[in-house]
Amino acid sequence: MSWFEERRKDQDAAAERAVKLRAAEDERRRANRLADKAERRAEQQQRRRDKRERRRERAQAWTKNTTARVLYSRGTVALITASVLASLPAQVAHFASISLMLITVPFALEGAAWVAAFGVMYADEKGLPTWVRWLLRGMCLSAAGYAAWINYGYGVQTAPAVGYGLAAVSLLGPLFFEVRQWVTTLTIDPAERKRRAEAKARAKHAKQRRKDHQDVVKLARRLVSAAPYGTLDFEAAFSAAWEIFYGTDTPCMTPALHAQQVASRRSLTKAMDEANGAPISVRGRLLARLHPAPSALLYGPGSSQATSQIPPPSEKPSSGPQKAPTKGPRPKPVPPVRRKGDTAPYHQAAKVAAADTARKHLVANGHH
Repeated sequence: MSWFEERRKDQDAAAERAVKLRAAEDERRRANRLADKAERRAEQQQRRRDKRERRRERAQAWTKNTTARVLYSRGTVALITASVLASLPAQVAHFASISLMLITVPFALEGAAWVAAFGVMYADEKGLPTWVRWLLRGMCLSAAGYAAWINYGYGVQTAPAVGYGLAAVSLLGPLFFEVRQWVTTLTIDPAERKRRAEAKARAKHAKQRRKDHQDVVKLARRLVSAAPYGTLDFEAAFSAAWEIFYGTDTPCMTPALHAQQVASRRSLTKAMDEANGAPISVRGRLLARLHPAPSALLYGPGSSQATSQIPPPSEKPSSGPQKAPTKGPRPKPVPPVRRKGDTAPYHQAAKVAAADTARKHLVANGHH
């Protein structure tokens, strides 16, 4: 093989390698273009998703911030702000015309009014007594009324309408804030209202207990403080203190009440005996209930509880008055004979009532 043939073969191989390299480079560039396009497409999709998410969040925020409760609260806050901004300048001008040292008085008046108004809201939230809320309301109206009087005196120098307007804006803020507080209190959840009423009733009961049983409450508190922390409940301590004072574990009874109860039962027993005409023992009452006398309405006319063995009188009329025999032993009357089925069975309710009555009379007579 000549040199020229070798050189041609080398050139062909080089050209073939160059073609393969160009094809590989084109394939790499094409893959890069496809990857870039896919990446751009993914970025666009992500931007669209983010945009939809932001739009959804804005819609949710708009819906949340445009409810009746939020609008009412924010409207009240806006009205309060306008009231304060309209009320302060006239007060500042009034006190500044008197002395520059009084320039902070208007801020103190407005602050006192709103602090008292916020105190009413806090008292409602914590369920404080009614007199606390009305005291705070009185303080709020006093401060706002004084500010309105100052604004009226300052504005009436210009025109009566200006005076009335400045006085009105001084009172509108606290007034509408109080209305909002009333509405908020009336719209409390029923479960929360029930919880507050229960807490109020519990506090009232504890106060009445301290008033009526002061010594027992003091001893119960001493027992709670003597026991390790959290191991003795106040109710258990109160029961123990009641037993220490009165000797009974029933918190509602005392020795005097027990004696009064026994005396009342004895009086009732005596009154029942007098009503019956003679003293009746407990055993007699029990036997009378278990074995009552036969009733004519129960057996009907002509019937008897037991069959009598006394022969019936003769149907023939006697010719004359019968005379008792003067001699010989007198005949003894034949006692009646009871047979099965003569007495009607007693109802179970009658037996239970008789047992309960016997138990009550035993307790009334002092037997336990």
